[in-house]
Amino acid sequence: MANTYTQIYIQIVFAVKGRKCFIKEEFREEVQKYMAGIIGNKKQKLFAVYCMPDHVHMLVSIKPDVSLSTLVKDIKVNTTIYLKQQGFVNGGFSWQEGFGAFSYSKSQTPQVVSYILNQKEHHKRKTFREEYIEFLEKFGVEYSDKYLFEFYE
Repeated sequence: MANTYTQIYIQIVFAVKGRKCFIKEEFREEVQKYMAGIIGNKKQKLFAVYCMPDHVHMLVSIKPDVSLSTLVKDIKVNTTIYLKQQGFVNGGFSWQEGFGAFSYSKSQTPQVVSYILNQKEHHKRKTFREEYIEFLEKFGVEYSDKYLFEFYE
């Protein structure tokens, strides 16, 4: 796209269906590297990714010719295949429908990267549900409890 210049930073959040703790610590880094590869192959830039056992946070810089929904779908579909092929999960694994996406300015990216990479510590103090609803409210996103992720706390 000639003469098109953008700076789009998005934090993406999505969860394992049923909020089951499928992403184990022993293969978490491999899954994160695989996700990074998907994003790189789509010519997008990954700043940070952290897989909790039941959900994922990532910060990406996307180009305007890429649909955010398509990017997330590609990450979910290909990661599901990878997880099953590697024997990391059983046939019952899948991601929940939907995702959260929150935009940031370039000056905010260091704080967002730090936040994402410190998920393990962060969730010692706050549940995923509390965190996710806080994001929705902070960003002024209207939502219905009916369509939020399945939360089992």
